[in-house]
Amino acid sequence: MIELNYPFSQEAVRKLKVGDMVLITGKLFTGRDAVHKYLHEGNPSPVNLKNQIIYHCGPVVMKEKNGYKVTAAGPTTSIREEPYQWQVMRDHGIVGVIGKGGMGAKTLEACKEYGAVYFHAIGGAAQVLAEKITSVSNVYLEELGSPEAIWELNVEKFPVVVTMDSHGNSLHKDVEESSKANLKDLL
Repeated sequence: MIELNYPFSQEAVRKLKVGDMVLITGKLFTGRDAVHKYLHEGNPSPVNLKNQIIYHCGPVVMKEKNGYKVTAAGPTTSIREEPYQWQVMRDHGIVGVIGKGGMGAKTLEACKEYGAVYFHAIGGAAQVLAEKITSVSNVYLEELGSPEAIWELNVEKFPVVVTMDSHGNSLHKDVEESSKANLKDLL
């Protein structure tokens, strides 16, 4: 198990390899479809994303007397961000993306070129993952709606697995190619 602690750096991320199990401690910024489209269209980010990690997540957040409490924070399917993710990596300098299901060739190439990784979080574990969120520092672009806003989350030992690394390796690509070969043999 590798611990990745905030502040994140491209140097630390470039050491990660496909298959590494990682515990993230520090900040994560959520970002789903609306945020990626917003940034892709050239709008300025309300927060500096350089050397940050974007979590493809629409958390369930409850407003409390002294701030917010996240009650569920499972990953959303990442492939929807494929048209935008490479550009967000390039333009904003993010070093990591967390989601589920993997991403495609454009994102893999961007991981290699810009020194980033794709982390897979466990789908179906929204409440368990929410327990790893210690607090919410801020929320940006609330006008997009709560699930689509950028939530600045503080996390402690948030569990993920590297499935795309900055060296051009992709577990998703490997599984797809292996599955196609097996299917061909079966047919």
